[in-house]
Amino acid sequence: MTGNSLLKGCIRPALGVAIMAALAAGPVWSQAAAPPTSPVVKINAAAATAKIETTPLRGPLNMLSGSGGNITVLTGKQGKLMVDAGIAVSRPRIEEALTALGKGPVKYLINTHYHWDHTDGNPWVHEDGATIIATAGTVKRVTATTRVDDWDYTFTPMAKGGVPTEILKANKTYHFDGQTVEVRLLEPSHTDTDLYVYFKEANVASLGDLFWNGVYPFIDNENGGGIDGMIKADDAILAALNDDVVLVPGHGPVGTKKQLQAFRDMLAGIRDNVAALKKQGKSRDEVIAAKPTAKYDDVYGHFVIGPDFFTRIVYDGLK
Repeated sequence: MTGNSLLKGCIRPALGVAIMAALAAGPVWSQAAAPPTSPVVKINAAAATAKIETTPLRGPLNMLSGSGGNITVLTGKQGKLMVDAGIAVSRPRIEEALTALGKGPVKYLINTHYHWDHTDGNPWVHEDGATIIATAGTVKRVTATTRVDDWDYTFTPMAKGGVPTEILKANKTYHFDGQTVEVRLLEPSHTDTDLYVYFKEANVASLGDLFWNGVYPFIDNENGGGIDGMIKADDAILAALNDDVVLVPGHGPVGTKKQLQAFRDMLAGIRDNVAALKKQGKSRDEVIAAKPTAKYDDVYGHFVIGPDFFTRIVYDGLK
């Protein structure tokens, strides 16, 4: 896999050893219309030994990467508050990283959405004493058998202890160790289960998979997501945050509002290109062959979701 200096210098380490190891063993998603063997199996196997990297954010906040989606940790005298839990097989290394940040227990875990690379660690975090917070949509998805054809994988219901027990149906504000923690719900976007978290005093926002910094995102069309909803959600986030905010993406290095704006503009540009071709009556394969992502591939096209696969996601998600 090749890429520009940004990819070599930032995205590879920040996205974590687990996914990179899976890619080294073979393509996770091909550029063809149909995905190969499930990436879930490959990524889980790699995550079993992957190193967890800690990136300081602001004040008492850090980002942990290397176990699926990025994890945000607020550490203080009251203990710890986590945003997302990574993949379960990473538990020993995540617990080691958490202990290095401070000895207090994890009191709260907030799930940004239902996807396994953000929620698979829920059961052990609950075992360690945390109350788990999420949307009703996340609870619905993790308690049911859920098929994601794009991953060629069927997820079985989560162990009872990992199911969120504090279910949000509207925005809610928490106060934890000197930080005002604002949990903000969104209409269907990446999935139909999404929220993001804003730490007011530190001016840090954890966006989950509403932001993939420097790479094409996965959008879960099968479970409530869609390209238009993703753009609308990012527009709402951009309008709510100030220019100095530090952003924790679901995947990729720590980001800025400028990078989120560029990501949003990429989504809109490709959406418009694909929509125009689809309106002309072109099939999905014909649209893929037309390379509607070409303008953005040098920056975004070098990771798990390649240009052709992202084109397919956008095509399938257009109403």
